[in-house]
Amino acid sequence: MDFPILTVLILLPFAAAIIVALLPSRRKELFLPVGIALSFLPVALAVYLFFVFKTGEAGFQFVESVPWYAPWGISWHVGVDGISLLMIVLTGILMPISLAASTSISKRMKQFVVFNLILEGGLMGVFLSLDMFMFFVFFEVILIPMYFIIGVWGSERRIYAAVKFFLFTALGSALMLAGIIAMALMYAHQNGGIISFDYLGWLTLQMPLHTEMWLFAAFAIAFAIKVPMFPFHTWLPDAHVEAPTAGSVMLAGVLLKMGTYGLLRFNLGLFPHATLKFVPVMAVLAVIGIVYGAAVAIVQPNLKKLVAYSSVSHLGFIVLGIFALTSQGLEGGVVQMFNHGVTTGALFLLVGMIYERRHTKEISEFGGIQKVMPIFAGFFLFTAFASIGLPSLSGFVGEFLILMGSFLTLKWYAIIAASGVILAAVYLLWAYERVFTGPITKPENEKLLDLDAREKTLLVVLAALMLLIGLYPKIALDKIGPSTEAVLDRIQATTTYQPPAPGRLADVLGGIGGE
Repeated sequence: MDFPILTVLILLPFAAAIIVALLPSRRKELFLPVGIALSFLPVALAVYLFFVFKTGEAGFQFVESVPWYAPWGISWHVGVDGISLLMIVLTGILMPISLAASTSISKRMKQFVVFNLILEGGLMGVFLSLDMFMFFVFFEVILIPMYFIIGVWGSERRIYAAVKFFLFTALGSALMLAGIIAMALMYAHQNGGIISFDYLGWLTLQMPLHTEMWLFAAFAIAFAIKVPMFPFHTWLPDAHVEAPTAGSVMLAGVLLKMGTYGLLRFNLGLFPHATLKFVPVMAVLAVIGIVYGAAVAIVQPNLKKLVAYSSVSHLGFIVLGIFALTSQGLEGGVVQMFNHGVTTGALFLLVGMIYERRHTKEISEFGGIQKVMPIFAGFFLFTAFASIGLPSLSGFVGEFLILMGSFLTLKWYAIIAASGVILAAVYLLWAYERVFTGPITKPENEKLLDLDAREKTLLVVLAALMLLIGLYPKIALDKIGPSTEAVLDRIQATTTYQPPAPGRLADVLGGIGGE
């Protein structure tokens, strides 16, 4: 029997959490180092998976399927394709970085490490599950550790932020659960009473357009809250501002991608007819999110909240790329999911590092600190350039592909969305100017210490990824391309339209937009 690499990837973090939980309570000095050491195992396995993944194949690889509860048609069914592969690598990389950035946590360190490792296991399960029941279980499991990470180790308004995060996500989950149950019953009706939650089996379902549209809406609202898309975004700034650094890094880096991943994997995959009908709605909400998120980021006096609203804007780009329904848009969306995790994760790390020194996130409390923290200032500017989309850095690849792909089918949406790139330069560079340049006006900033070896190492890893994808995007795009093409092929196969090859459904979307 082949080595069950995907099962091990999911279970390793849970096993690590158990090991840390069993450490003697009196050995407090072991909790964080042991957690970090154990979190390197999924990284190694994820990187290995990336390099052994067969390029050029559209289907799922390393598939494992074992019946779990036959009467309900539930199975342990996992697989990885080009869409989920980068998310697995990103999850693996960010967890040890998040833990290593948490040396300032002073209370309940054992529980903190345990919750983070459970969070990692849940995320692995979300991106690898091909059984919709198991997907939903992992989708919900993630709520628990993140709720406690925000509510126990967050800032002053942590309880409010944690409850708001939980309620918003639980509402979306309830809608998705209703959709999943409906799909399982529909499968049983069309297959002799046999219930199944198998995603690949559901691809064969036939349903009326109105049914498909209702189910699309149920799944889309759940994922839109998780992204979060406008107008479901209001929980995000509070959660980011109140969360500890590790919570913000994992939240922005990976948890939000559960929403964009779900839209791409399940909404486009399961509801191709409804997808075509909902394109204008999703495109409008995506563009509003891009412009609104960037505009609100510009006026933020709080540096962490500025980065939080930048996520609303950047994730709008990803949604626009997905619903452009072009090969360039989908590939750009997937690679931008990875890029956003790296760049925004780095920005939250940087904000956390300066907060540990000054215990404030207010931009007005800084000014001129590049004089005393030149290395920190250099990393911040480098990361800002990557987030803006400077050519040769990772952000450029994703945003360029998204805008190019969107222009083919959603011309005016793409033109408006392009303003988000300009606004990103405004809010990030203006923030840099106010925090780092000019004279030092606050005596507290005169003796700030620059980055230590641990902090430099964490940032170097993320900066190297920004350079790698920016200079050699082929390493990611070759893995992504066949899987995104398979999604487009399924949408094309379920419609009587024959779109021109260069535009990928240009005529279809043009017709919808004109109705």
